[in-house]
Amino acid sequence: MTAPRVGVYPGTFDPITKGHLDIITRAAAVVDKLVVAVATNGGKDPLFSVDERVAMVDADMADLRATGGVVEVRAFDNLLIHFARQVGATVIVRGLRAVSDFEYEFQMATMNARLDSGIETIFLTASERQQFIASRLVKEIGRLGGDVSGFVSPRVAERLRERFAAEAGAAKR
Repeated sequence: MTAPRVGVYPGTFDPITKGHLDIITRAAAVVDKLVVAVATNGGKDPLFSVDERVAMVDADMADLRATGGVVEVRAFDNLLIHFARQVGATVIVRGLRAVSDFEYEFQMATMNARLDSGIETIFLTASERQQFIASRLVKEIGRLGGDVSGFVSPRVAERLRERFAAEAGAAKR
């Protein structure tokens, strides 16, 4: 019996979008178990805390789990290759939206291969309907009162509305 193939899909997920969900669903079909790794990543000044992002990602995994997908959601704050080893992953999954993503992702994949040649990086291209979705754009649209429901799950759209309403209330004080 072979060991289960574990993959890691890392990201900030601030917030998780339908583009992320597309990659997660497709990646879960390639590996036996997928660990969605939510990066602490304080340098990006996230809108949501790491605990909030983990909770949102975990809630959005319900449909995938209901259809048999084996997905775990965990926060991490160390080097990705160390986290991958910690969870027993042999695959790192990265999503590509556009050619502009490739150079950075290629450099990261090459560096990770130098750090641990036993962990392979695979790239999944965003599906045509999701290519343009970026968390930063979703936040900008939401912050300016636009409708984000086409880009995120209903749960995440509600969390964004709540957060921006709270920010607006705080700014008025």
